[in-house]
Amino acid sequence: MAEEIYTLLRRADVIVVSTPVFFFNMTSQLKALVDRCQVFWSTKHRLNINDPLASTRRGFLLSAGGSRGENLFDGLVLTTRYFFDALGARYSGSLVYRGIDKKGEMQNHPKVLLDVRKAAEKLIRPLFSRKRVLFACRENACRSQMAAAFAAHLAGDRIDAQCAGSEPADRINPDMIRVMAEKGIDMQFRKTRSLEPMIAEISPQLLVTMGCGEKCPFVPGAKIIDWELPDPAGQTLDFMRTVRDRIEESVRDLIREEL
Repeated sequence: MAEEIYTLLRRADVIVVSTPVFFFNMTSQLKALVDRCQVFWSTKHRLNINDPLASTRRGFLLSAGGSRGENLFDGLVLTTRYFFDALGARYSGSLVYRGIDKKGEMQNHPKVLLDVRKAAEKLIRPLFSRKRVLFACRENACRSQMAAAFAAHLAGDRIDAQCAGSEPADRINPDMIRVMAEKGIDMQFRKTRSLEPMIAEISPQLLVTMGCGEKCPFVPGAKIIDWELPDPAGQTLDFMRTVRDRIEESVRDLIREEL
């Protein structure tokens, strides 16, 4: 279960923490999740390896408490800020409400729904201006994973970089995780994904293929670019590094030419 949650957190563009406040902090259930995310803090601050979405991911806090104390949310805000930092999410504000103690009081509050709508619009509006790019290879275990990570890391909020495979492997390649860590990019807890459902989900404007062959589908309205890259699976670490560096160079060229 923990790895499933880690995967969702790594895929998220926006993370919203929503919790009542008890004794100046979040619920015990949510705090247990926060504590289990120590692995992200250690990877970032001990190993200096960062998530490729760290420059663009946003975090937001929504909370309510029964009392009206001035410092009611101070502990919660501090914990949430550290949590977002560990996840590679920029703290983008909060909505907190005092004196909420009975069922229905949030729903009947004169400002809550309007406040939430405004905050949500501000959080997600930048996401719609990004160019949607899908990187595709056969197994979605090495090449397309590295390409999407480099694109997100280098292009920031100019790109929505996703990846998928025509024949997805059961898991991503551990050697790929290792060589990307050498570049300071964290690839832990990622899952392989199937190509056609991913196309339907994001409607890419640009499809970059790299070895998915005749199974790479035609995408109406999308520009298609093919990179001739060898599959590093089963090869030496040095070969994996060579492919990694070629992908990074190709992604840099892509950003200059297409964004």
